[in-house]
Amino acid sequence: MKTIRLHPGKERSLLRRHPWVFASSIAKGSADSGETVRVESHEGQFLAWAAFSPSSQIRLRVWSFDVAQRIDADFFAATLHAAIERRRALGLDLTACRLVHGESDGLPGCIIDRYADIVVLQAGSAGIERWKATLVGALRTLLPEVRLYERSDASVREREGLSPSAGWLHGEGSTQVEISENGLRLMVDVATGHKTGFYLDQRDARVRFAELVRSHGVQRVLNCFSYTGGFTLAALAGGAQQVVSVDSSAPALALAAQHVALNGFDPARTTFVDADVNATLRRLRNEGVQFDAIVLDPPKFASTPQQVERAAPAYKDINRLAFHLLPPGGWLFTFSCSGGVSGDLFQKIVSGAALDAGADAQIIARTGAGLDHPLTLHFPEGDYLKGLLLRRS
Repeated sequence: MKTIRLHPGKERSLLRRHPWVFASSIAKGSADSGETVRVESHEGQFLAWAAFSPSSQIRLRVWSFDVAQRIDADFFAATLHAAIERRRALGLDLTACRLVHGESDGLPGCIIDRYADIVVLQAGSAGIERWKATLVGALRTLLPEVRLYERSDASVREREGLSPSAGWLHGEGSTQVEISENGLRLMVDVATGHKTGFYLDQRDARVRFAELVRSHGVQRVLNCFSYTGGFTLAALAGGAQQVVSVDSSAPALALAAQHVALNGFDPARTTFVDADVNATLRRLRNEGVQFDAIVLDPPKFASTPQQVERAAPAYKDINRLAFHLLPPGGWLFTFSCSGGVSGDLFQKIVSGAALDAGADAQIIARTGAGLDHPLTLHFPEGDYLKGLLLRRS
């Protein structure tokens, strides 16, 4: 077993059970990509077992802080089993669910989502890549009824020195399946859909939005960055009579329209706009159009804190324009999925947007990812999805 020794004082984060060690913290030692290493303090104290990534600034990702733990096939099988059972104990529908959420489930860089009879594996770290075949074997044992598909095509792979990888790991056939979410039918294509196929993390927010539309009699809704229409369906289910969905992807909008028909809603209640969201918001503002509720669910603008300076103006701009389209009493459900943007910073950005628009609003609720996307106390970076439900005064 190879050993990595840290610079003096750099053991503090591991003693607080944070699962990352950066390259600048390492005094000596090296290993192959994804190889398990023993991590020691400068004085030789055992700290953790971790996966080594020679290409990434996150040079070590911790498997275990237990000196007696063996990192082998049994470890991965037990860790997978525990993650699935935690979700089962919460009463989650495991046929449309995140089964493993990276560091928070003890498998750094690993995402595993299930859609009906397809389980999707995303290997985003050198350690997970090295143990991928073992994970596949464990999944086949734990969930023998499913097919397994890989979507290891996220940009984070580049920072790990890994090439993109996608395709069937076990099974074959159509990559499109139907899932059920809160009584609504949705089609997911695990080969072409965003992330691993769909935005499972917004499940709870879509439920809340449907309830808001229903309880407050919301009639006109604008859904920006609508993708395949998750919030569009929620608005229709809540009773909205006019829902305008804006996205720059024609295929996503076409699937959203199919979802409207699939769930039996009157297509006359929907309008789909294939256009740039910022340009559309400006046009609607110039036309004096207003809505009872607006959803802003943009893609990731800042993956890291270093990208925040560029991302902040983009978030501010879309929120400022949205406030112009809301009358007093109107609702804004606004999100950031950027890991580099903290919750406090996001609120400050939205507050600045309201000031620039000459608006005031109350925070009615804060939202995040659902229960199948757990957070660990020791890994604040896992809190990537931030939502603010606002009512304009």
